[in-house]
Amino acid sequence: MALTRDFKETVVARVRRDPAFAKALLDEAATLFLNGEPHAARLVLRELVNATVGFEKLATLTGIPSKSLHRMLAVNGNPNMDNVAAIFDAIRQRLKVDLRARSVVAA
Repeated sequence: MALTRDFKETVVARVRRDPAFAKALLDEAATLFLNGEPHAARLVLRELVNATVGFEKLATLTGIPSKSLHRMLAVNGNPNMDNVAAIFDAIRQRLKVDLRARSVVAA
């Protein structure tokens, strides 16, 4: 069965009409990153950047060239911690949310 709408378009549309969904994506990216899944976190962040600030605006906000941001958030990207923090901060500010980490004891 063929998809009738491109995945990226679907994410962008949902983020724009549902701020809670955008916040949930940011939360998911942070959770993935903190749980040792940086590959998945980068891909979620990439979709969130495309749906919110865009790479050109993110470049302005972070002081990191747009091409570098694209590479960092690609499948084989390898951003350093300062760049990851700058990306999270820019998106966090755009969505007007705070990020707080808390530990949860696994059962």
